[in-house]
Amino acid sequence: MRRLWKMSVWMETWLDFWKRLRARLTGRSNEQEVREVRRVLSLLPEKGNSPAPDPLLLTGGERKLYDQVRHATREHNRNNVTRTAAYWEVYQRSPELHWALLAHMVSRNGGYSMTDLRGDLIARVMEAGQAEAFFQFLERANWLIFGDAYPQLLLYEASVKGGKPLFHLLPYFGVSRFMTVIWERFWERKDSELLTLGLIINEQNYIEHRVVQNPAYKPVIESFEFQAQTYLNLTQVALPYRSNTDSVELAGCVVDTFLSLTERIDTGRRLYAILFGKEDVRQGVISFAKSRPHTGSRADYWSHLYTADPPAGSVKRKRYYPRVNGAVLRPGAKPIYSPRLHDVWPDVTSPEPPGGEDWCCAPDAAEQLYAAKPPAQHKITGLYCKTLMLVEKAVAAESWLK
Repeated sequence: MRRLWKMSVWMETWLDFWKRLRARLTGRSNEQEVREVRRVLSLLPEKGNSPAPDPLLLTGGERKLYDQVRHATREHNRNNVTRTAAYWEVYQRSPELHWALLAHMVSRNGGYSMTDLRGDLIARVMEAGQAEAFFQFLERANWLIFGDAYPQLLLYEASVKGGKPLFHLLPYFGVSRFMTVIWERFWERKDSELLTLGLIINEQNYIEHRVVQNPAYKPVIESFEFQAQTYLNLTQVALPYRSNTDSVELAGCVVDTFLSLTERIDTGRRLYAILFGKEDVRQGVISFAKSRPHTGSRADYWSHLYTADPPAGSVKRKRYYPRVNGAVLRPGAKPIYSPRLHDVWPDVTSPEPPGGEDWCCAPDAAEQLYAAKPPAQHKITGLYCKTLMLVEKAVAAESWLK
């Protein structure tokens, strides 16, 4: 058993190295910016784990701004729907903040994952306690990322409004010193790509020990359901966008494993390359976001396959028959129930504070600041439909066995 464990660790280390190398070989890097960020980080004190400064030390306008940002963050961090809307509002006000649009679309996917737990498929094969644990896992990651990133976005907008950078206030919100350097570079160079990559790296490192490596969520991560998504390539991040025919297509990519920090960063890098490297996708995503407010239901993007209207009676008590054939319903089949978030999950009113320490303790963090090129195969409508049909067959088999 110990030998198998050592082999597993070795394989994970090798795969992590290979993914880093692959991303570098297929991507591009602004070496000048990387060197400069690394240089600035190297000038900071070695230990970056000192506690955040006390906001009570702030006075006058800075204290007022701090309170306003904190209040706005709490107000919009109530649930996945309010977070998703807040990201979209920031992007509409400040389109140079590319990450806000990316976060809006990824947050939509987070909402779909939450409502799937109470929908027509997963609810048939997952016990209520398991679904609750999965939801808390997803909610915690969503809540943490928003609580860290949204104050950064608001401080930038306040800086623009006041005509001077206010990034010295970031530590009061518990933001990593890595992002202080990145925001200062953005203020000087207006490099939206560098800022987006910095935020991707920061947010994934931010949740690494607070969620992914947190023992409290170990039962979720080690569960069969969680592992099966990885082995069967069931985890896809979809970017719904309006095509030239005005139908809603899906772009995006498959997440090989959520457990790898390198893989999560690389996924963000690839999604950004698709969203802002393919003009038809970007314009189609913006058109979709303008016309379809996020509710958490997959009916938001494909109302011909999904419905937010609940079925009569408990879905668990009924045998399931596959309904989807490609991208359409089988003749006579009813749409798949995909609920709205507020219909199935309450707000988490008293989450634990973020805790943790500044993840950036060395200048090596700058080495991840390289971009991906848009993949040739970025349209995933066909793959999504095949995956949905596979899930349907598995759920049907489980429902008949029961």
